[in-house]
Amino acid sequence: MPTPDKAAAVAELTDKFRSSNAAVLTEYRGLTVAQLKQLRRSLGENSEYAVVKNTLTKIAANAAGINTLDDLFNGPTAVAFVTGDPVESAKGLRDFAKDNPNLVIKGGVLDGKALSADEIKKLADLESREVLLAKLAGALKGKQTQAAQVFQALPSKLVRTVDALRAKQDEQGGAE
Repeated sequence: MPTPDKAAAVAELTDKFRSSNAAVLTEYRGLTVAQLKQLRRSLGENSEYAVVKNTLTKIAANAAGINTLDDLFNGPTAVAFVTGDPVESAKGLRDFAKDNPNLVIKGGVLDGKALSADEIKKLADLESREVLLAKLAGALKGKQTQAAQVFQALPSKLVRTVDALRAKQDEQGGAE
């Protein structure tokens, strides 16, 4: 029979899994409290890093419809719940793990799809959402400019062709 405290913890974790875009499971063994504080800051504003109990978190993940993480709930586990840009949080975890090898990224989930530790590292290599949107906007603007040039070229080419035909007809008319 679960205690009210455990039931409340499971409900809170379930809510976090449901309201997050992504969740990344890590092993934090060997990190100091100061290092954990630094890690929380490096994740950005849109992430919450919480040390969790494996059994309760597994129950909460399953209740939220996430069954792909079951194998990762072993050893000391902490979860980064990401509500904003997952790339920013993945970069924060990757960079922190480079400086602190005691942080091990186990895996995670992004929009319901399971991610391995390697896939999270690949996610961290992406540019941020804002940069990608800016590049897309620039590419679209460039395509519009090219299209405008093509559309402007067509009427002027038509006019030149008609003038050339008229000149040719005048030459042929004048030769007869």
